[in-house]
Parts: sequence; C-alpha cells; structure tokens
Amino acid sequence: MKNLLIHKKYSQTEREYQLVMPLNLEEIIPEDDSVRLLSLILDELNYGELERAYSALGRKAATPPRIMFKVMVYGYHCGIYSSRKLESACRRDINFRWLLEGYPAPSKSRISEFRRHRLQGAIEGLFCQLALVLHRMGEVSFDHLFVDGTKIEANANKYSFVWQKSIGKYQIKRDAKESAFLRQINESYMTRFETLEMASAFLAQKAAASGITFVYGKGKHKTQLQRDIEQAAELLEKKQVYNEYQATFKGRNSFSKTDTDATFMHMKDDHMRNSQLKPGYNVQIGVSGEYIVGVDISSERSDQLALIPLLERMEQGLGRKHSAIVADAGYESEENYTHLEEHEQRCFIKPQNYEKSKSRKYRDNKHLKENMPYDTQTDSYTCPAGRRITAVYEHTRKSKSGFESTVTRYQCESCAGCTLRDKCFKSKYPDKNKEVEVSKTFLRQRQHAKEQIASQEGTLLRINRSIQVEGAFAVIKEDYAFRRFLTRGTENVRTEMLLMAMGYNLFRLHCKIQSGRSRQILFQKQIA
Repeated sequence: MKNLLIHKKYSQTEREYQLVMPLNLEEIIPEDDSVRLLSLILDELNYGELERAYSALGRKAATPPRIMFKVMVYGYHCGIYSSRKLESACRRDINFRWLLEGYPAPSKSRISEFRRHRLQGAIEGLFCQLALVLHRMGEVSFDHLFVDGTKIEANANKYSFVWQKSIGKYQIKRDAKESAFLRQINESYMTRFETLEMASAFLAQKAAASGITFVYGKGKHKTQLQRDIEQAAELLEKKQVYNEYQATFKGRNSFSKTDTDATFMHMKDDHMRNSQLKPGYNVQIGVSGEYIVGVDISSERSDQLALIPLLERMEQGLGRKHSAIVADAGYESEENYTHLEEHEQRCFIKPQNYEKSKSRKYRDNKHLKENMPYDTQTDSYTCPAGRRITAVYEHTRKSKSGFESTVTRYQCESCAGCTLRDKCFKSKYPDKNKEVEVSKTFLRQRQHAKEQIASQEGTLLRINRSIQVEGAFAVIKEDYAFRRFLTRGTENVRTEMLLMAMGYNLFRLHCKIQSGRSRQILFQKQIA
C-alpha cells in the first residue's frame, strides 16, 4: 500500500496491468458525430484577425488560436461554458481531445483569457464568416429576417442597484448641504468662495500654515478647522461619486455596481412565479433559415430602440441587407417604419393594436380616433355626437434616440352640453374640449404594415417567426440552460452571445443534415 503512494504516476506500481495499445481517436468518433461537422465548417474561416490578437514577439501559444476557437465553440455547442468545465472536458472528453489535434489541454486561466481578451476584436468577423458560409451552402437566405429579443441576466448582484431617480434626490440634498457649508465658511473666515473646491483648498492651506495636529478617536476634541476640512472632504467625495453615477447612466434609469453596463429589467417569471427586477441585457437576434445571422447586445429595456442598431450591425458585418424584416408588436414605432422605408426593406411588423382591433368591443367603440369618420378635404374627424374635431396646430415630437416626428393636434369645436362627454374622455375641467394627437405618417405606415401581415405571405412569415426566432431562444435558454452570462461588460457579453450563436448554428446545421431538411429556409404550411 505504501508503494501506491510513492509514485506521482499511479500506473507505476508492482501490480501487473494488461498491455493496452494507444487508442486511435479517429476510429472511435462516429462518422456522423457533430464534432466532425463543426471542425470541417470552422476550417473554412479566415483566422487572420484572431492571430493578430497575439503578439509576434515572445513565445508561441501552446495551443494555436484556431484550435482554441474550435474548443470554445464546441463547448458552447455542447452546453459547456465554464472555464473549469472546459478544461476538464479537454482532458477527459474524446471529442475535445480530437479537436485539440495532439496539442496540450489548455488551462482554465488560458481559456478565460482567450475568451475575454483574444476574441473581442475577432469574434464578430468570424461569426459573419460563418453566416456567409451557410449562405453559400444554401442554408441562409437574405430574403426574410426574423427578429426578436429576450432578456438574459447579467453576472451581477441583484442588490447592487443604482437608480437615477434616487441619485437625483440625493444630489439635491447634497447641493443644499454644500450651499449651507459655503455660507458658513464665508461667514467664519470672511471669504467669498463660490465653489467647494476653492473652499477646500483654502482650508488645507490654512491648516498647513497653522500647524494644527489632527486628532481622531473617542474622547478627542477636534478643532473647528479640522471639522470644516473633514466636512469639505466628505462633500467633495459624494459629489465625485454622484457625478460618476450620472455619467454611467447614459440615458438609462438604473445600473448595477457590479456590472455597470447592465440595466435592471423585468425578467420573466421563474418556477415560483416571481417576477423580479434583475440586472440584465436585452439580447437581440436575427434569424434566417433557422440560423442566427445577427446578434446585438442592448442596455435598453424596450425592443423599439434595439431594432435599428441590430440591422446596422448586420449590414456592416455581412455586407448585405435583408429584403424583408419580420418582427412582433414590440418593435412598432414610426422611427422603425421610417428606417425600413428609407432602406427599401419590406416591413412585416405587427401593429400593437392588431389583435385588439379584431375584437367587437374595439370596433364598437366609436370614441376612438381609429373608428371616427375622417374627412381628408377638411382634415377633421367627426365624433359620435356629430361634432367636428378639427386640426389646431402641428408640433415636433422627439424620441429618446433623437428621432423627430410631426404630430398634428386636433380639438373638438365644442363639448359643452354633450351627453356623450363622460364616455368620450375624462377631464376634471368642465370647459375642456376633446383633443386628439395624430402622426399622419405613423398612421399611414401602420395601415401598410397591417395589410402586409394580413396577406398570405405575411401570415406564413408570422408563423415562421414564432417557430424560428422564438424557437432559437427556447433552445438556448431551456435546452442549453443559458440564462445568465459568465462575464461582465457589454463587449464580453457580446463575445459570449456570439459563441453561443455559432454553437447553436452548427448544432442546427447538424440536425438539418441528419433529418434531410437541408436548404429548407421556411416552414411551409397550408393556409386556408
């Protein structure tokens, strides 16, 4: 028993073992294994940008970047994301050892460093190359793009929140304390300082000139000068912290101290039906032919402002744009409609009132502007009481992103004595007349989108959107259990999501080939 503990190599004992010949991994791995397809497809990519991330000076990497990238993608392909688990898989799993091609298994620190630093500048180019390879294979089309978004939790403490509204209140209180402190200093020392920085510098000079000794601890008596200096330092520290917070918000209402790029968002209910505010990212994907061909990470809680950045990033990376965009009602806005019109892309965005407008209650409500008769010649509506609602003036409304739209305000000629007034609108002022604000451009765009999605083609595309893009998120979050990022920061999170998308695409390609569904872009269905 003692001899078993002497040797570092546990096979070197006095016991006799059966002679085992070295295994040929090429013969062990089945011919239809997905790892063979993954290696074959990834060999078609150009790794020049990734290799440039390594310095030409010093030692060469123990494992070539091309091999490291294959290992990372295959890890996400198999649902293995942790650096420690990837290291263990490279040592024990036959498929990972086959991918390594005889090179040593990388350590967890090297895997983490490769993911966080080496891949940042090259991963998006490699992802776009894969999408173009799938296009050349006939698997991806530039005819239709299905867009959807989901929220994935960030690697941050959910109790490390900073809210803009609260910071604004704290700043007002701090500014009041600063003003009172400056008045006190100016009265005590007969000065006229206007800023806290000037008063703090003056107090420091006065303390150095007087040579006072600062005291601390219980039972020690502090001089008035020491108390003034400490108060000034405290106010300056809080001022710096609040200024940093305001610079970090960048138009958001919150962020996490752990990951400042993450925004607090409402996540979907968990198994206990708890809907909580958690730090997360809004992940946007574009799907074509069941493959993810576009990925973008947004800190915006709403999908409305995330569509255009996704399309612009895809066009820049792929060098082409899709002819038709299919999205749900969360993406409807005049800005998105206008962007698609200007770029000559057909719009299949579902209007927010599409389902509601088909109900009898909605159609029978004659007080809605959509159901009021409109006269194009006089540019006026007629209310259920027979009174005219005419245009008063036009004004410009600016969105959060800076998009400007022209809005027309209409006002009823008189609501006095109308028996339907209480059903028409609510107001605590008895003399107030009904007012309606309308963007004529938006109404025209919404009507066109409604006609598009109601067509036979639109119905087929909406069915495919629910299958392809929502199905992709279902596989990623449920089958792969990818519900929380491992890294922090927008760029690191984007790297993770692109690796996940590439692993998913190669898994989808494997499934389509094995099931005989290659080059099938859309799910066809007979529509009555």
